[in-house]
Amino acid sequence: MKTWQLVSGALVMAAASRAFVKSLLDRPAMNLHGCVALITGGSRGLGLLLARELGQEGCRVALCARDAEDLAKAGAMLEQWGVAEVLTFPCDVANAEQVEAVIAEVENQWGAIDLLVNNAGVIQAGPIQSQTVEDFRQAMDIMFWGVLHPSLTVLPRMLQRKSGHIVNITSVGGKLSAPHLLPYNAAKFAAVGFSEGLTAETWGTGVQVTTVVPGLMRTGSYLNAFFKGNHAPEFRWFALGDNLPWLSMDAEKAAARIVEAIQNREAEVILTVPARLGVWMHGLFPALTMQLLGLANRLMLPSGSDPTRERGLDIQQDLGDPFFNRLTAWGRAAARRFNQVDGGQPITPSEAD
Repeated sequence: MKTWQLVSGALVMAAASRAFVKSLLDRPAMNLHGCVALITGGSRGLGLLLARELGQEGCRVALCARDAEDLAKAGAMLEQWGVAEVLTFPCDVANAEQVEAVIAEVENQWGAIDLLVNNAGVIQAGPIQSQTVEDFRQAMDIMFWGVLHPSLTVLPRMLQRKSGHIVNITSVGGKLSAPHLLPYNAAKFAAVGFSEGLTAETWGTGVQVTTVVPGLMRTGSYLNAFFKGNHAPEFRWFALGDNLPWLSMDAEKAAARIVEAIQNREAEVILTVPARLGVWMHGLFPALTMQLLGLANRLMLPSGSDPTRERGLDIQQDLGDPFFNRLTAWGRAAARRFNQVDGGQPITPSEAD
């Protein structure tokens, strides 16, 4: 009875606090027309969809990503979707000098950056026995330093102008550390900590910071993830989670919700019901949540210590399981639509015949 009373009281207080804060921040929606937006990791998946949403709201959209060919395809797709003004720049966000050069060029061509979306990421799944220090270093380079470098470059100008918006695409993995994703989780926890602290430090300055915490989304990104340990079983569980509709969210709806959060100047948005439930449960019952995750790890996730990594697309192409292919059809379709793979590239063995 006491536990239920505590939970009920916590929910009531949380709702009241949220309503109070919302009343303090209740301002007219941000007009994005004419804003200059820079999106890192913008060549595919969620980043590409955010570029489309922002472009259709009237933003001038600059994209950066590591692969020049992917960027060229993304630019062509955005043009077909009716986005009028697009710039693309090859860039490694882990490299501060490259980031500074891209931002300088955007400012040279279009003027001050009004909106920075830090979206670059990499996923590597596998048991801790298969992960190396280099795996953690790569994750931190892209998903922490890749957030820090652009943010620290644009922030002084934004503070000087007393306007601007930084959006950090983190993950539920930055709030709740699921097994077999430790390098990813560690980097996302760092990104969440930075983003939340930056929100507090920029309060009242005219600069807005939004922390986006997505759960699973149907972007097809699992085909570009890397898998270690027992490769095929590791890929299967991850791919299923990314495809099942009651666990994952439609990527286009996710992008639209993020743009809505930008317009409403929301400090945080958590996407998907499972993600919100997981964050809520971990906040109230951290020990129990870890025990449940540990049980899932022991009963459901594959063991393995092979340190070699394989790309999801390569594993998918080697699988000959028609039932699995049917279950993951949405993900493969999303991968083609959102530039995760070449539109004509075979993804399953049957497509290659």
